[in-house]
Amino acid sequence: MPADAALPPAAFPSLDELLATAHVVSLPMRVKFRGIMERETLLLRGPLGWGEFCPFPEYADAEASRWLAATIEAGWHGFPSPVRSVIPVNATVPAVSADRVPEVLARFGRVDAVKVKVAEHGQTLDDDAARVAAVRSALPDAAIRVDANGGWDVPTAVAALTRLVAVGLEYAEQPVPSIEGLAEVRRQLRAAGTPVLIAADESVRKESDPLKVARAGAADLLVVKVAPLGGVRRALDIVAQAGLPAVVSSALDTSVGIRAGLALAAALPELPYACGLGTVSLFASDITLDPLVADDGAIRLRDVAADAGLLEQYAASAERRDWWLARLARVHALLAASTAP
Repeated sequence: MPADAALPPAAFPSLDELLATAHVVSLPMRVKFRGIMERETLLLRGPLGWGEFCPFPEYADAEASRWLAATIEAGWHGFPSPVRSVIPVNATVPAVSADRVPEVLARFGRVDAVKVKVAEHGQTLDDDAARVAAVRSALPDAAIRVDANGGWDVPTAVAALTRLVAVGLEYAEQPVPSIEGLAEVRRQLRAAGTPVLIAADESVRKESDPLKVARAGAADLLVVKVAPLGGVRRALDIVAQAGLPAVVSSALDTSVGIRAGLALAAALPELPYACGLGTVSLFASDITLDPLVADDGAIRLRDVAADAGLLEQYAASAERRDWWLARLARVHALLAASTAP
């Protein structure tokens, strides 16, 4: 049975119902991540809790509709029953200079796994190698995975991973943009005896067919994110159909969005890898007084509520609020049309 079929009965909320509880905030980042120092997001409160609608500004409305579906699931449908209550998480190191690595890692406390951003525009492989080496120096026993966000071509990816594997890599996330490219990188690394697993992220969440990467034999594991896939239940269904191990990650969410990621990680039948859900530590502030951050390498499953004072303190400008509310209206219309009987 598809996971979506397990949704409890609930009315699809009207736009007026969403607008009545909408809060648009702009949160400062501690370090530049994904090219930004401020993260804008729209928070909504449903009868069952808070939901977060935060597709990046460049995403088209059709793609953003999946994010709204996930928001509505969180606030109006609730989450599936968990099979675990403690979720191991990795630290995330943005594309900072190697000398800043200890500073970034210090914010995460004790961790057993670290994701390191590589292939940043304007940087070199030497920069990447120095950053990864700094992580290994700081955490000799940690599992290290690198994330290129599709920033390399096939020859560069093969060369880069052949070099970076010297420090020991758990896996490489989305080294190249296309599914065909992932399959070729994976083939060449295997032929050379280079022990690097390939994980697919964008090739799952940004494809119209998220199972295509599994059918193509282009990845060893999937990186799954609740919002871009349309909710926890849909993500569970995709993982089940793909038949590959999964890593749950975030989309640079506040604690409200991280709560949805934890719900997915808690409901997966197996959770072989630490999850990329520790990214609240990259924010200078959150929207709750009790943020979902790691303690001793893990986050315990619990609900969160946005704080009225923080929502007011970090409220976006009137212009940006209008932009987000107009976007919400457009995306809601698309989603309503797609779900109509």
